[in-house]
Amino acid sequence: ELGRPRMSAILVTHGHEDHIGGLDRIQEELGCVVRCHPKLSSYLTERLGSGCVEPIKSREVIPTGGGLGLRALFTPGHEENHISYFMREQRTLFSGDTILGNSSSSVRNLKEYMASLELLARQRPTLICPGHGQLIQDGVKRIQWYIDHRNAREEQVIKALAGGAGNVEEVVRSVYPRNLRKNLRGAAARNVTTHLVKLQEEGRVSQDAATYSVNRA
Repeated sequence: ELGRPRMSAILVTHGHEDHIGGLDRIQEELGCVVRCHPKLSSYLTERLGSGCVEPIKSREVIPTGGGLGLRALFTPGHEENHISYFMREQRTLFSGDTILGNSSSSVRNLKEYMASLELLARQRPTLICPGHGQLIQDGVKRIQWYIDHRNAREEQVIKALAGGAGNVEEVVRSVYPRNLRKNLRGAAARNVTTHLVKLQEEGRVSQDAATYSVNRA
């Protein structure tokens, strides 16, 4: 029904291979510029060639068909070069991997990620189109669930440390179910580590070698 509308740009959310794996072939077929986060532009230029990539500015509005616009929101946390796109007129958010349709997202920098969630919450989207999983019809509620989930996990980590857990493995055993599947233990350890790094950045936790402790006020 759409036929073959003219494409003026390809918008990238972030640089993980499951999102840009076929980008070279798509760009070659469509012959249009690729827009991405400034921290990703050099890599994509090497990959696609000079003149094929143009960085996006924070909060830039990219025009689309029908007079609608997509506002680029820099949302680091899952990855430092992550962008979400918000269509204000339709209250629709294209969240990439910051918010998923079927689970919580993996996070590299939790402090930045929480700030990104707060930014997205202020947009008050009704519909979220995630990079993976089902469409989310109650956008505001889902974002708040993400925020509450991370805050609750953080409190569990602090409680575990205060209760005598000292390293990542001990915190994992305290926070996660005893019957946690073996293939999920690595992800659990990475998740705990991101919380510990955030708490250190905030001055709430100290580290001595591989041992962590809560700083008393």
